[in-house]
Amino acid sequence: MKCFDCPRNCGVDRSLQVGFCGEKENIKIAKIIENFRWEEPCISGDKGALAIFFSGCSLRCEFCQNYEISHKSVGKEYTSGEFYKLLTSYDLNRFSCIDLITPSHFSSQILNALQGKKFPIPIVWNSSGYEKPEMIEKLAEVVDVFMPDFKYFSKELAKKYSRAEDYFFWASKSIVKMKEEKPFNIFNKDGILQSGLLIRHLVLPGSVLDSIKILDFIKQNIQEPIISLMSQFTPYNNSSIKRKLYPLEYKTVVAHAEKLGLNNGYVQDFDSADENFIPDF
Repeated sequence: MKCFDCPRNCGVDRSLQVGFCGEKENIKIAKIIENFRWEEPCISGDKGALAIFFSGCSLRCEFCQNYEISHKSVGKEYTSGEFYKLLTSYDLNRFSCIDLITPSHFSSQILNALQGKKFPIPIVWNSSGYEKPEMIEKLAEVVDVFMPDFKYFSKELAKKYSRAEDYFFWASKSIVKMKEEKPFNIFNKDGILQSGLLIRHLVLPGSVLDSIKILDFIKQNIQEPIISLMSQFTPYNNSSIKRKLYPLEYKTVVAHAEKLGLNNGYVQDFDSADENFIPDF
């Protein structure tokens, strides 16, 4: 079956060859980390997440911290049925959530695995935001919390850094759709998000104006958003960005978020830009 799951629309028969994402038909997992605590508090909680890192990606971010798995096909393959059995092999009550990290290029397979299934903890769709609204509508049947990145407003930056000139076109529509599907942010007694939308934005060096435009769009189009502003950019691999974020750049973006009243969320500590925060793949 030809794959049109993501905006790349490469139409490859992934039973025979890899798509733009670098992966074939079976779900491929690079790493599973139990009690993963590097996410926002309403996702990680005290227990931490069951974090599933998928191989491959529909973007090609040159600064990707998970480069070893997003750009190189490493990991173990699972059919949809095997993936469901893998999840249920864990005592899920030991975790705050099931954290599906970079899952978008396996959307159809994950839908097949989880359709009609019930889990004692929320399923978190931890994605790049580069997705189709019609796929988000389908995923909402099995996903409890959408946690997309909202990377770029500028076509030029999206093309330069992620080879996706149409990133904002798709991400903006998909994130609005995520809010439509999960309109209320619902927390349990321990402060863990059970249903809703949490939008992440990584502030890039030299791209303050782009970050401001992203925040303006969120303010105008998303009601009561939870936003996580991140400062953790670290020059990695052969990134054309050769420096970390300046404190003033980050402060400017944070101040704009506060000016817009976007205070319902998280502001990352500025000292988070360190390769020690990158999991060992």
